Amino acid sequence: MKRRHVLMAALALMAAPVVMGTVTPAEAKKADIYQGYFWKAALNGYDTVAYHTVGKPVEGSSKFQTDWKGAKWFFASKENLDKFKSMPDKYAPQYGGYCAYGVSQGAAVKGDPLLWKVVDGKLYVNINKDVVKIWNKDIPGYIQQANSKWPTVLGN
Repeated sequence: MKRRHVLMAALALMAAPVVMGTVTPAEAKKADIYQGYFWKAALNGYDTVAYHTVGKPVEGSSKFQTDWKGAKWFFASKENLDKFKSMPDKYAPQYGGYCAYGVSQGAAVKGDPLLWKVVDGKLYVNINKDVVKIWNKDIPGYIQQANSKWPTVLGN
């Protein structure tokens, strides 16, 4: 088993330069909506409306999906899909679903849809539990910092 992991890691390292070598600086810019590496869906497929309406992460369904800002968005119901379509900016996570604390520090790093908070009607996600502890110490201050840095964080 251990040998298989070593082999897989070696293959990944050998492939990395080939893949990375084909990416131009313009293509290296971050997407407007964080979509993960493999899933390619906003909030890893969680229903962004549910955070606001039921107060918890709820997995979306491919039966109820839409495209917005270059990302796929999944919803638990047609009702939630319709709510999102009518007011996407109201329900979408702030900073495109990137870690809110990271954005406050000038970085666009992944956001974890299971580490979230709705503040003043807006959804924020963070990268890990340690960051959540820091974020919780001064949420209004970090939001203010993130709002000022967000326009330039993606490099777009």
